[in-house]
Amino acid sequence: MKVLVVGGGGREHAIVHKLSLSDRVSELFCTPGNGGISDIATCAPIKATDLTGVYKYATENKVDMVFVASDDPLALGMVDMFEKEGIRVFGPSKEASILESSKVFSKNLMKKYNIPTASYETFDNAGKAIEYIRSIDMPVAVKADGLALGKGAIMAHTHDDAVNAIRSIMDDRQFGDSGNRIVIEEYLVGREVTVLAFTDGRTVVPMVSSQDHKRAYDNDEGLNTGGMGAISPSRIYTKELADICMHSIFRPTIEAMMKEGRKFKGVIYFELMITKDGPKVIEYNARFGDPEAQVVLPLLKTDLMDIIDAVIDERLDEIEIEWHDKAAACIVAASGGYPVDYIKGYEIEGLQNIEGAEDVFVYHAGTLKENGRYITNGGRVLGVTATGDDLDSALAKAYSSIEKIRFTDMHYRRDIGKK
Repeated sequence: MKVLVVGGGGREHAIVHKLSLSDRVSELFCTPGNGGISDIATCAPIKATDLTGVYKYATENKVDMVFVASDDPLALGMVDMFEKEGIRVFGPSKEASILESSKVFSKNLMKKYNIPTASYETFDNAGKAIEYIRSIDMPVAVKADGLALGKGAIMAHTHDDAVNAIRSIMDDRQFGDSGNRIVIEEYLVGREVTVLAFTDGRTVVPMVSSQDHKRAYDNDEGLNTGGMGAISPSRIYTKELADICMHSIFRPTIEAMMKEGRKFKGVIYFELMITKDGPKVIEYNARFGDPEAQVVLPLLKTDLMDIIDAVIDERLDEIEIEWHDKAAACIVAASGGYPVDYIKGYEIEGLQNIEGAEDVFVYHAGTLKENGRYITNGGRVLGVTATGDDLDSALAKAYSSIEKIRFTDMHYRRDIGKK
């Protein structure tokens, strides 16, 4: 089977690598891919958002199945396009992807169907939003409505912080049109957990839990990023919590989308806060998380292609999904200055020191391959992932491995998985 994965980051490298292990996959393609992905798949420099270009490439290469892995093409309706043309495709439709592409929609959905989440208000006018801010207590979360590369949420601890966040998003257009509307919501206190799940629109099967680390620096300091590292499983996600989440969040969300005429098929991402009042939804994503995919997929025992087929054919209830009884940790090596200003084009050294290491794999996020050398080409450059019998051993392997890698101004957090 020929498979095309759409996207070009660490998440896509994790997906491509997992698919490469399937006996059912004969050839892999990726658009646009990256330096690491090019080692195991044929890459083409076609933007993930170029629906026409991706479709042409898929048909020219007689691709049997397309895995739409990143958020923008999902929101643009790439899945719908391939389905219309009779090509098997994995991922939610445009109508279903709104669960991620509009925070206003997702918050209203949760309110309508009594799915636990933070209290909130929505605004399409900066002046009215600022007036509201002046009338409430701090802290709050100020979020752009649309997609913002995982950076559209600003935690405001003072009224001035909140006002600045509103002006940055709505007046200064920090996130472009994604900031036409905003959500101002209660600041939830607790521990964060991410649960990804496979769903065919009716059946929902949670994956092993995970936890990512968004802030740029140790001790959760600095700006929000797309993610500086992750662990799986979460240290706090118990079976009791899993049962509560299935009953009050996971199934109700999929059922709500069905009732709204927006059947959700693919991978759904539940970002949760475990509060004193129980688990609440922070937000949804309509695909694998990044870097959560880099720690969850290595633990998957079942052939990913078998799961993909079951989801597409809406028979997920007919298969059993199994997981390795291990743990995984991913440490992101980022460019200095990320997530604001950073320089690309530095040579990455030391990767050969990790090749062949047991239970260690380096996922490429922002890299190019030129003349046999890997070059930095983004803010998040690499995700050094290790598995072990427990989290502590996985973390120890990941950190000892990342210490062998070098590039100018390389930066990584040293406290991933510590709390």
